[in-house]
Amino acid sequence: MKCGAFSFSGHAVRRMFERSIGEQEVKAVVVKGDVIASYPDDRPYPSELLLGFVGGRTLHVVASREPATGRCFVVTAYEPDPAVWNDDFKSRRRP
Repeated sequence: MKCGAFSFSGHAVRRMFERSIGEQEVKAVVVKGDVIASYPDDRPYPSELLLGFVGGRTLHVVASREPATGRCFVVTAYEPDPAVWNDDFKSRRRP
């Protein structure tokens, strides 16, 4: 995702703090990560679930981008649970 600037939701900041995920880690995933899901109906802007590997960590980040300004909005970030996600961390395991 091409970002001119970043904004972090209050939820994202809380979750990043709780999970010891740094701002630079999240930015790296947003800029260089792979899109594994798209949420075109999210508002105010469509968002994407991104997968990235930073500093030996596997991270998922949900972010959106404002087309007019290029500002990216981080909604949340977390380490995907291997019990929930397949080995590639791109798809959920079947129950």
